[in-house]
Amino acid sequence: MSTEAAHLPPGIEIVATLPEATAGIPAGAEARTVRVTLAPGDPGAPPHRHPGPLFGYVTQGEILFELEGQPPRVLKAGDAVFEPGGEVIHYQGGNNLPDAESQLVVTMFAAPGTPVLTVVSAEELAERRHLRFTQP
Repeated sequence: MSTEAAHLPPGIEIVATLPEATAGIPAGAEARTVRVTLAPGDPGAPPHRHPGPLFGYVTQGEILFELEGQPPRVLKAGDAVFEPGGEVIHYQGGNNLPDAESQLVVTMFAAPGTPVLTVVSAEELAERRHLRFTQP
């Protein structure tokens, strides 16, 4: 237990800490809190990227999550998530449950007026396919 956590009042819990997350925050960024709710079996948005880093956690269900260069993984309620944003492609962020809703809440740091996500073209996906994690 960290020194900080030892001094928190009852009912307050640090879920995750990621000091390096602030390195990618653009100058003049705003913080946006975004809730993503996915219907049962919803595959989520197509491959995309975010304008800045985001940090959050799964509040309900299970999310199939895949970032460029990382193996796909299932995040369950209570799990924290970090995404660096910028050029990194977010391949999957879908509901892993066929019969229940899943949800995550993230705080994204981005320049004002930028879109929350930008879909990646098929051409760019083909150009960057060597960066996607593949099973050995």
